[in-house]
Amino acid sequence: MRLSAENTAIVLDSTADCPDPQARHPNWRVVPLYVTFGDETLRDHIDISADEFYRRLKAAPAPPKSSQPTPADFAAAYEELGGYEKVLSVLLSARLSGTFESARLAAESAGDGRVTAIDSGVTSGGTVILADAIQRRLERGTTMEEIDALVERFRRTRGLLFTVETLEYLVRGGRVGKASGLAGQLLSVKPILHFDDGEVAPLKRVRGRAKALAELERLFLEGTEDSPDLHVGVGHAAAPEDAEALLTRLRGARPTASFDIFVKLGPVIGTHGGPGTLGLFWFGDEPA
Repeated sequence: MRLSAENTAIVLDSTADCPDPQARHPNWRVVPLYVTFGDETLRDHIDISADEFYRRLKAAPAPPKSSQPTPADFAAAYEELGGYEKVLSVLLSARLSGTFESARLAAESAGDGRVTAIDSGVTSGGTVILADAIQRRLERGTTMEEIDALVERFRRTRGLLFTVETLEYLVRGGRVGKASGLAGQLLSVKPILHFDDGEVAPLKRVRGRAKALAELERLFLEGTEDSPDLHVGVGHAAAPEDAEALLTRLRGARPTASFDIFVKLGPVIGTHGGPGTLGLFWFGDEPA
């Protein structure tokens, strides 16, 4: 089957931090995860925005919790896309959440191989960068074999780095992964974290926020070359000034690259990263 933007839809989960997917591409949809404050459960990016979430987080007497969509949530999304012959569900790392498994079960129930669940191995803007790469191929016509090869190359070569103000939120949410050994570090030590086999893992430790931003830039420059096929994104959790400053420096260093994503990290990502989280994502794609 020849896949195109007319006959193939892309479904993301809300940790992609793409709250208006159809504005990005008409064939995109998002299935939300959930954030719970006390007895109140809200749909990520739908019932609560990023800005409102960080306001509430400051005043919350107890930390919020997140939960995955159900298979029925995904099944409803797939059913609403009945006009498309194929659906590709591009999801956050299966090592971080049961979201992928919910999507996979719904895809299996749909039958006939119409729906394929794809584990991006990352989250937030990293998922969007992969979905964008798939979309570029859909727009000129592609096959499932080519998509499979793209996903495999993305997992091997993509970059995703982030730093947090404190590991408290990652530890509390059980998402610290291979970075658990950093949990007792002094507050002045800022970890540079990445994704290793779908899990959060430490890469380096520096002292102070300014050095953390400089190290993100250095690692990005070390791992990339300037090219129109280099696709880059920056995301932040209530830290717009730092994100803008980092973006400006990266644009200056990679003037021909495509800076596709500048996002506010949403409620679910914010639940686990906390205010001050800053993420950097990139992928050196091949010309589509």
